[in-house]
Amino acid sequence: MCGESGCQGHERLGHEAASTVRPYSGRNYAGPFRKTPGRLFGMAFIRLYQLTLSGFIGNSCRHIPTCSEYGYEAIARHGFWPGGWMVLFRFMRCGPGGTGGLDPVPERLAPSKHWYTPWRYWRPGAAVK
Repeated sequence: MCGESGCQGHERLGHEAASTVRPYSGRNYAGPFRKTPGRLFGMAFIRLYQLTLSGFIGNSCRHIPTCSEYGYEAIARHGFWPGGWMVLFRFMRCGPGGTGGLDPVPERLAPSKHWYTPWRYWRPGAAVK
């Protein structure tokens, strides 16, 4: 398992395919992200909500992914401050008269979106029908 010549640990334990990437089939984002304290706090808060209160509220989200999955991914990809604003505005779009459908988290933020201009994270009618 140490990677030195003659080491048979990986084959014995069945780890010969450890370097291949398997598709993620879970609920939340599993891609690469920097593990800063703000991101970890925000993601832990959303995960706590998913494990506790989400079951009482029920499955009534109009969007795909759900608002909590969107929030988890937005904070993981873009950080606590921009991701938090994106989640707030997504939650506002979910209300009566709001949008519905596919609304993925953008992979990259536009250059016009800065930490000191949070209103630019608003995307009215952003869901794909």
